[in-house]
Amino acid sequence: MIYTIRNDAIGEILTKKNLKITILPIMAIIVIIISPYNVTIDGYVIEYSKTCPTAQMVGQFLYEEESLDRYPRLQKAFNNSAPLKPSQPNGQSVGEAGTEYTYTSNTTDPDGDEIYYLFDWGDGTDSGWIGPFDSGDNASASHIWSEKGLYEVKVKAKDINELESEWSDPLDVEISGPYLTFKDIESGLGLTVEIENIGNIDATNIELNLEVVGGFIIKLSKKYYEIPLIPAGESTETLLKIWGVGLGIITEIPNVIITVSAPNTKTRGKRIVARILGPLVIKVGESWDTDESFEGYTLYNPMISMNTFLINNSGEVVHTWNNHYKPALSVYLLENGDILRTAFPGFNPRFWGGGIGGRVEMIDWNGTPVWEFEYTNSEHCLHHDVEMLPNGNVLMIAWEYKSASEAINAGRNPNSLPMGELWLDHIIEVEPTGNSGGNIVWEWHVWDHLIQDYNPTKENYGVVEDHPELIDINYGGQILADWNHINAIDFNEEFDQIILSVLLFNEIWVIDHSTTIEEAAGHTGGNSGKGGDLLYRWGNPQTYRAGSASDQKLFRQHDAQWIESGYPGEGNILVFNNGRGRPGGAYSSVDEIVPPVDSNGNYSLHPGSAYGPEVLRWTYIAEKPTDFYAINLAGAQRLPNGNTLVCNGPHGIFFEVTPEKEIIWEYLNQVPNLIDNHVFTIHRYAPDYPGLENLFD
Repeated sequence: MIYTIRNDAIGEILTKKNLKITILPIMAIIVIIISPYNVTIDGYVIEYSKTCPTAQMVGQFLYEEESLDRYPRLQKAFNNSAPLKPSQPNGQSVGEAGTEYTYTSNTTDPDGDEIYYLFDWGDGTDSGWIGPFDSGDNASASHIWSEKGLYEVKVKAKDINELESEWSDPLDVEISGPYLTFKDIESGLGLTVEIENIGNIDATNIELNLEVVGGFIIKLSKKYYEIPLIPAGESTETLLKIWGVGLGIITEIPNVIITVSAPNTKTRGKRIVARILGPLVIKVGESWDTDESFEGYTLYNPMISMNTFLINNSGEVVHTWNNHYKPALSVYLLENGDILRTAFPGFNPRFWGGGIGGRVEMIDWNGTPVWEFEYTNSEHCLHHDVEMLPNGNVLMIAWEYKSASEAINAGRNPNSLPMGELWLDHIIEVEPTGNSGGNIVWEWHVWDHLIQDYNPTKENYGVVEDHPELIDINYGGQILADWNHINAIDFNEEFDQIILSVLLFNEIWVIDHSTTIEEAAGHTGGNSGKGGDLLYRWGNPQTYRAGSASDQKLFRQHDAQWIESGYPGEGNILVFNNGRGRPGGAYSSVDEIVPPVDSNGNYSLHPGSAYGPEVLRWTYIAEKPTDFYAINLAGAQRLPNGNTLVCNGPHGIFFEVTPEKEIIWEYLNQVPNLIDNHVFTIHRYAPDYPGLENLFD
């Protein structure tokens, strides 16, 4: 560790040394400061790594080696502990835009130090550090949200020595308000603009502003229009009178910019490209004038195509990879500019069906294969999805074959083996080697975590409802050998956990990745202490006898994933709920849930009940639900600006929706044609994503 002691008044450096800290008897590390952590005591600044876990040991070293006892309170600073995690903010969970609300929280400091608090309001603003408060006393702060939305309020604390706590659990606050949008803009004698209030509170004092750029001579009868009221859920039309000459022949074609605003709601703007002749206005193009869509590049691989495409927000193809194998079915852009994709190398002697693959490959930006791995024979076969891990290894989903006798010996009802065999899923972690092949360094098998109450003579006989961590071998699978059909995999680095979308169980599962191979096959070990047993499952409590059909939440879902850190809803789970077999009708939704997990990755469950949550945090459903239905395929991705990117896979339609469920970007895949334009899922990458560096060279 490099540490520096500096006189803050004159900048004099008293000492600067490398410090080797023994963490364990057999391990030593050197921590090098990248962003120094400063503590100022009695006019002296001590800089050291904030991430170093051994501040007390550092303090003791400095005290003994530098005789720093001559600086009052120095050793106490290094022995100091941060405040404990503050309580969840307490206050209104529902409210209205434009109204002030007050929230409180408290915590204690192990050293009894005074405490400062910082409230994060979830809208890009915070309270600033307030205090100091005595340890254990309540701290309060107030805020006014300016527009409709769902906000996460959280708080952190620091002591007088600048040591910070972790963030509190967030409080969801739903703020009601008006929300204006352009329902329709029609050509004619002027432009007829229909403004709709899709919010849940009436909009008042609406202002509509008009500006025209381009054209030869353009006159506006009015530049400013007032609309006194648009009730919630209703719309109103306004005729914008325009006169002039602008055909885009000699001069630039006119752009009509329309902006609508009102108190306590977001300002919206549309840009209309139009040809104008006298009072006649002909609209030839329409786009959002304000920054509504998240700027980026969308990666996708049509299912009936060898090619992978990268498009910009204008729908232009900016890069193409020409591949040698059909997709099976996922593709990702890595930080080094390579793509990671699943592929179908050809016929398998046993396995078949949706998502069949057998091959995973990496291809560089120029289309040159740089690595491949095949895992396909009569005993196992890769399918659907992969996940790149931070260490460079790759998680893969695969079927494994079990004969009828093996399945029956594991307690399967013989009448539930119509194909005379059973395919169960397993997960392998592959360490790539060279340009081809790899080592399987970790694996997890459904087969190792079964329970049944059909045959009492078998070792796994038990009470299914008493063991939600296990998988009932007699649930489902009445028609096909493909019993689980896991179609998506994602990794949570913070908890070292894996989430799986299990289509034929209508569930998502979470398992522990911190286990050894031996622990993953058992029921103890790993961070959870539960080995390879399920840590969490959600979507269909019928699978573990904790509910009925009315409790089912998921219906043939795809693309379950954790929302990325730093994005709105971070740590929550997002899933494309296809809706196949949904009691309320055949329609799809994109659902976000808050899993019942603590800061250590432990999931809560009351014995005899189903895993929560009971209600969704957010969901997207079309205004007419049946207008949005993907019978299979499909996916969704939360974007950094809070919007959600959606892939309606079987129809090849991509669209982006705001938190208020308004579609503000849309694209139709036309490869190879409008009939066979199916796409499994899509991913959007920000312009500063490292993997796009080659695009701008």
